[in-house]
Amino acid sequence: MATDVETAEVDSVRAFNRFYTRRIGVLQEDLLDSPFPLTQARVLFELAQREPVAAREIGDSLGLDPGYLSRILQSFADAGLVEKTRSEQDARSFVLTLSAQGREAFALLDRSSHQATAAMLAALSPLQRDRLLHAIGEAELALSAQTVPAPQRVLVREHRIGDIGWAIERHGRLYADEYGWNADFEALVATLFARFASEHDPRSERCWIAELDGERIGCVFVVRNQDDADTAQLRCLLVDPRARGLGVGKRLVETCIEFSRAAGYRRMRLWTNDLLVAARRIYEDFGFGLVEENRHHSFGHDLVGQIWERGLD
Repeated sequence: MATDVETAEVDSVRAFNRFYTRRIGVLQEDLLDSPFPLTQARVLFELAQREPVAAREIGDSLGLDPGYLSRILQSFADAGLVEKTRSEQDARSFVLTLSAQGREAFALLDRSSHQATAAMLAALSPLQRDRLLHAIGEAELALSAQTVPAPQRVLVREHRIGDIGWAIERHGRLYADEYGWNADFEALVATLFARFASEHDPRSERCWIAELDGERIGCVFVVRNQDDADTAQLRCLLVDPRARGLGVGKRLVETCIEFSRAAGYRRMRLWTNDLLVAARRIYEDFGFGLVEENRHHSFGHDLVGQIWERGLD
């Protein structure tokens, strides 16, 4: 709901809109020194990309009022840029194509747009360019209507280079933000992940990363318990707040259980703290039972540690 959006967030988006429209010159009367303002240039682009095309299709694509679009197309026709012919599929309808003059006008506009964008990107360093293009892709994805539900867009995969560094940083930041835990926790997570990265046996120890539309949103790993070779130890389950409610934690835990069972483990064990309520609910749903509790002072707080366990037979 709109009422859930902070005023500062709205102001930030509006400020960026003003900045970007100034930056690319869309408020100029003639876009890119062409005879076309922005809306006419967009209509010309749609014609060039989709011809032959019905006016209604262009209107639907751009969200233009039919009357406004009709006036633009009539101005194109008067200038000799478009031609109208009867549709072969429906004799009652007409389709639009660019004339030779229209194609020449579009080619000039398209070339100017390409050169202006290339010049803007050339002024950036390779790192700045990569960051900009990534941000553009993220913005387009966030603002696009998704035809597939978010849970179905979640991918759980094995870790690769760069994932462990991300997992350590995300644990440290997230637990500091949500629970006020200090740097000791990040140090512990770094030690656990470093040991996994340098010593794990892929036949019996694995790490998984969850992604949503290509963005990392969760992680977990399994190693052999140091005191019992028949027990798999589940460690460092994390789900980013942006992905909570999508079943990511359950998929990660289920992946751990399936792998551990296939690897020949007879039990699975994990250590957590009682204030991590959402994680405990997941463990309970998968049949884990609480086997031990102990009070401890760690990460700057008094906590209650818990060991949970379940069979894999």
